[in-house]
Amino acid sequence: MSTVAQAQAQQEPHWVMVIDLARCSGCETCTVSCKAENRTPPGVSYNVVIEQELGKYPNTRKVNTPRPCMQCENPPCVAVCPVGATFKGPGGITCIDQNLCIGCRYCIAACPFGARSFDFGENYTEILDSTKLTAPEYGVVHGERKRGAIPMGTVRKCTFCLHRLNRGEEPACVESCLCDARWFGDLNQPDSVVAKLVASPRVFRLKDGLGTEPRVYYLR
Repeated sequence: MSTVAQAQAQQEPHWVMVIDLARCSGCETCTVSCKAENRTPPGVSYNVVIEQELGKYPNTRKVNTPRPCMQCENPPCVAVCPVGATFKGPGGITCIDQNLCIGCRYCIAACPFGARSFDFGENYTEILDSTKLTAPEYGVVHGERKRGAIPMGTVRKCTFCLHRLNRGEEPACVESCLCDARWFGDLNQPDSVVAKLVASPRVFRLKDGLGTEPRVYYLR
């Protein structure tokens, strides 16, 4: 890599998220705020909380594991996309060009974290007139939800709320976490909170042995 390329790589943020499992109460506020922010339809949740019970009765404990997209450094979803609709975007965030996506769902099968969903075009019409709610991802307004209109018929996923990052804001799940269990920041900044947390002996990543290099870190 040339000196110029190295300088550019250093200037670009290396966005990461750190989640403290000891603090997470499983309230799922992150799930709700994410759906509200990204206007996701039924069956599509970018942030889910996986509940596990560990140990044997009566010595058991519950662990809640929030699971957004891991924003992998080496994302298998990018490699399998036949039309180049999935790509590494700004700050290392894995993005989807829904104008290119053909809905083949290869990326869903390739994701080892189950972090992708297909938009089948459903609406919350029984509750409210959701046809007038638009998806703000990437700062692009696709228009009203109607049959055949993007992003319906395409794959959708967490983007670390890229549209919010562009406004200098945190992802909605981080801002709304009631237990302060999430941190977000630039790993290229050595004095940042996330850089210090990632250096903690408590840190781990999901399925780290697969070599995808997730950008979501967990604290035990």
